[in-house]
Order: sequence, then structure tokens, then C-alpha cells
Amino acid sequence: MTTGSELLAGAVGRLRAAGIDDPAVDARILLAHALDVDRSRLTLVLPDDVPTDQAAAFERAIEARIDRQPVAQIVGQRAFYGRDFIVTPDVLDPRPDTELLVDLALSASFENALDLGTGSGCILLSLLAERPDAVGQGVDLSGKALAVAHRNAVLLDVQDRVTFHEGSWFDAIDGAARFDLIVSNPPYITQDEMTALSPEVHDWEPHMALTPGGDGLDAYRIIAKFAPDHLSTGGRLLLEIGHLQADPVTELCRSAGFQTVDVYQDLAGKDRVVAASDFMAA
Repeated sequence: MTTGSELLAGAVGRLRAAGIDDPAVDARILLAHALDVDRSRLTLVLPDDVPTDQAAAFERAIEARIDRQPVAQIVGQRAFYGRDFIVTPDVLDPRPDTELLVDLALSASFENALDLGTGSGCILLSLLAERPDAVGQGVDLSGKALAVAHRNAVLLDVQDRVTFHEGSWFDAIDGAARFDLIVSNPPYITQDEMTALSPEVHDWEPHMALTPGGDGLDAYRIIAKFAPDHLSTGGRLLLEIGHLQADPVTELCRSAGFQTVDVYQDLAGKDRVVAASDFMAA
């Protein structure tokens, strides 16, 4: 048999040779997953011999990572806003930058929320987990993504307070529905930017959740135009954006009648969220 330390050392070298960023971090995560131990305990079990079946599972995980499959997909989950979310190739891997949108949403009260392009459900379900009295609805064009979102709702025990709809943006919900809060992390990568994405993103994440093609603004045009029809009095619209999209998305919101439009930066100092409120009809 081989010890965990020996497996880990060999895997780090192979990942480094394959050009993987942070090979030691990825190898430790994958080994802990294969051994079915908490990552915080991995060091304690590294001297032990690894059973054949677990060594084989680790080998499969390393091969998948060398093929540039994201770690979250290999282990099947990603931590987001203090909770673990199920992740599959049918949804985007939740990013830390998106936690800013959740922070902003929680900065004011709301009783009901709508998440457009919900994907894994990480935004909406985090909001409901933080606000036990709130209810929400999530919309996605992908039925497979909604299946993942439903599993996450059960995992977080908020399934009784959320409803999911398959369809395109506002077309999927009741036309008379009104919400205190509308949030979205829509596809916003431009067609030109797609070729520059890392293999982990370009080859493994759903393109329909990454880009609408063209200038990347199609979703914002639709959401800004129709959000006022579905916001309660005093309601808010929060949109995650690409770091070069603050100006055009701000203009779309102002043109739709929002009087207050603010841009917020992520921890790297890049424009990341546009917040619009105080709608006034023309």
C-alpha cells in the first residue's frame, strides 16, 4: 500500500507539470475528498496507508483535474457564503465575488425575492437561509440547473420557501407577481472574451450561463426594462456585472426609470454589482 503523504506528493508534481494553478491546494482537497475526511484533518491521516479503492478514487480525481475539470465539479460542492452548495457541470461554479451581491441584498429588509438565472441557487438560497421569514422564486432556462438548485434548497432546508420556474427571465413568472428584491448574476461575458477564458471555465461550465454572445449586455437590457413591472414599491434591483460593464448597465437602469443607481466594487477593487432603486415611471 501507499501512504497518503506519498500519494499527495506524487499528485502535486503531476498537477504542477500539467500547469495547474495552486497544485498543492487542489491535491489536498481532492485527497481529502477521496479519503472522505474533513480537510482540516487531512494532515493527521497522511502517514496512514490508503486502501486500494480510495487510492483509485484519488487517481481518478487527479486525472480529471489534469483534464482541467474544476475542483468543485470533481468533489461535487463549493463553499459559498458560509454554506456548501452542490455543483455539477450544469451550473456555474459559485464565485467569491458573487458574495458581494448577497451582502448588498441583506443590507436592507425584504419579504420576497426573485432570482433571475438562478443556476445552482447559491444567491437566492443564501438569502433565504439568512432571512428565515422570507420567500423566493428562482428562474432558469435550464431544467438541469433547476434540478441542482432544488437539491441545494433541500440541503439548506429552505425548500418550503422557494419556487423554481423553467423559462426565460420574466416570461417564466406570473405577470402580476411583485417582489421587494430582484437579483441576478446573468450571462455577461462578451463573445470576444470567451476565447480568453481558462479551460476550467470555457470547457467545463455551461456556455448559456456564461455569455449571451455579442457585447454581453443582452440580459441586462431585458432585466432593466421589465424589472419595474415586477418590483414592489420601494423595491430594489441588484445585478452582478463584468468589471467593465458598470457604465452601460447603469445607463440601462437609468433609462428604465430607476432614479438611484449605484456601483459597488468587489474585494479586488473591480466594479461588480449595480444596485438600482427608486423607480419612477416616465
